[in-house]
Amino acid sequence: MTDRTREALAVSLRGCDELLIESEWLAKLARSEATGSPLRIKLGLDPTAPDLHLGHTVVLNKMRQLQDLGHRVIFLIGDFTAMIGDPSGRNTTRPPLTREQIEENAKTYFEQASLVLDRERTEIRYNSEWSDPLGARGMIQLAARYTLARMMERDDFTRRFRAGQPISVHELLYPLMQGYDSVALKSDIELGGTDQKFNLLVGRELQREYGQEPQCILTMPLLEGLDGVEKMSKSKNNYVGIAEAPEQMFGKLMSISDELMWRYYELLSFRSLGEIAQLREQCAAGRNPRDAKVMLALEIVERFHSRAAAEAALAGFEARFRHGALPDDMPEVVLHGVPMPIAQLLKQARLAPPTTEANRNIDQGGVRADGERIADKALKLPAGTYVVQVGKRRFARVKLEPAA
Repeated sequence: MTDRTREALAVSLRGCDELLIESEWLAKLARSEATGSPLRIKLGLDPTAPDLHLGHTVVLNKMRQLQDLGHRVIFLIGDFTAMIGDPSGRNTTRPPLTREQIEENAKTYFEQASLVLDRERTEIRYNSEWSDPLGARGMIQLAARYTLARMMERDDFTRRFRAGQPISVHELLYPLMQGYDSVALKSDIELGGTDQKFNLLVGRELQREYGQEPQCILTMPLLEGLDGVEKMSKSKNNYVGIAEAPEQMFGKLMSISDELMWRYYELLSFRSLGEIAQLREQCAAGRNPRDAKVMLALEIVERFHSRAAAEAALAGFEARFRHGALPDDMPEVVLHGVPMPIAQLLKQARLAPPTTEANRNIDQGGVRADGERIADKALKLPAGTYVVQVGKRRFARVKLEPAA
């Protein structure tokens, strides 16, 4: 194995959950080096929402790393598959999106993805290019290449079938159509989250059926949201959008727990593993973890905005919190029941019992959440993690979760 191939394998493995099959990927890398032909790296995203968040960038970062090694990145927008609806991780049928919704969402996808990928070296494709022309005949011929028994090995389908929950026939088509994308693009490796493993394996099998060399599969972990429990999702309101304002992005990142911070370093930071390990050792030896959190927030905000915007966000954050006067021993409280009225949150977190005191503090402008003054006593906070301040000296990091 040459040094270049060894480096490419190390880049591939950093932070990944699984690489299938490593020996095949090594062979592809060696062939690419010998021939000078770049490999085809595929990532598909369905435009189910108009914006991308940091959870999406975990796999986009990996794409960029492989792109920087000289390989061909294919960013696939699943405008056809989005009309079916991905059943991954679902307990119920996912309503298909309309063509209008898909087109509206797709407008911003590549623009935002280009904040991570090198636009000039990225091939953008839409799977309607080859899926629409298939027609009914082509769809039946494609379906004949995969068995129902193998489809029912999928965990989501198995659980729903045993629970007597409906599975629509169109959902069975989703993995087939995503797999057919790999055939159409002749991909050498496909990336995705761990929840996409079944779909990626279908692509590998369909390539064999069509006489192609099967793609390798690289799955990346799902990034936990700000609550540190559920995966990052806009629907769970525990996300950091990559198009958010610098101040909002910075504040959200500063609100995560110290433990979750290291997970974010592993999956989001471009610092070397050695640098991260050294920083973690320094914090274990007594350095304030807040310093490390500031470094992470600066890195992320700079990546999607600019260095000047990141430094301004830091200055604003410190001004709101009296130049970093967050106490080192800030209590962490987990509360259940969302959305939760702000007065109830203050009471349960023991920041302002009883409720009358909580309301008085709000009226006097003495209550802040993530640095923002709260003026509405009727405010209800959704699930998430918040740095809550009452007056000058009472702080708590409050994690709001659904009722147990």
